[in-house]
Amino acid sequence: MCKLLSSLLAGIRIIERVMIISINLIMVGLYTFNVIVRETMPQYSSTFAWIDEATRLLMVWAVFMALGLALERGRQVAVTTLFEKLPDAPRRIVSFIINMTGMIFSCYLAWLGVALVKFVMRTGQLSPTLGLPMYWLYVAPTIGFLLLALRYALELIGTNDRHYHPTLVETK
Repeated sequence: MCKLLSSLLAGIRIIERVMIISINLIMVGLYTFNVIVRETMPQYSSTFAWIDEATRLLMVWAVFMALGLALERGRQVAVTTLFEKLPDAPRRIVSFIINMTGMIFSCYLAWLGVALVKFVMRTGQLSPTLGLPMYWLYVAPTIGFLLLALRYALELIGTNDRHYHPTLVETK
C-alpha cells in the first residue's frame, strides 16, 4: 500500500511540475510574441488582444497548481521562529493543529470552488476574447485547494514533513 501511495504521489508531482513549467513557458512565449508584434507591426496588435486574457488565465492556473508543491517543500509563507524553538511534543501538537486546520480549510475552499464552477457553468458565460467558458477559470482554485488538502493530509499521516530540511540539520 505504501509503495502504491508513493508511486501515486510521484505521478501527481510530475503532472504538477510539467503543468506549471508548461504554463510558464507558454506565457513567456505568448508575451514575447505579443511584444514583438506590438513593436514591429502595431497595426496587428488588436488581432492578438486575446494573448493578454490567455496569459492572465494561465497565471491563475500556475499559481493554484503550485499550492500543493509549495506546501510540500515548505516554501509557503510562514513565520516559524517560535515553532522551531518548541520542544518536540508541543511542536507535534502545534503541527497537528496547523495541518488539520489547513486540510479542513482547503477542503472547504475546494467545495466552494465546485459550487462556483457549477454556478458559472449554468450562466454560460464566455471569456471576452478567447470565447472559452468562464468556468475554466474557477476550476483552477478548486484543483489547487484539493492538491493543498492532499499535502496537509500527507503531513498528518507522516508521509511528508515540510519542516524537516536534511541540508539544514547540523551533523555532530
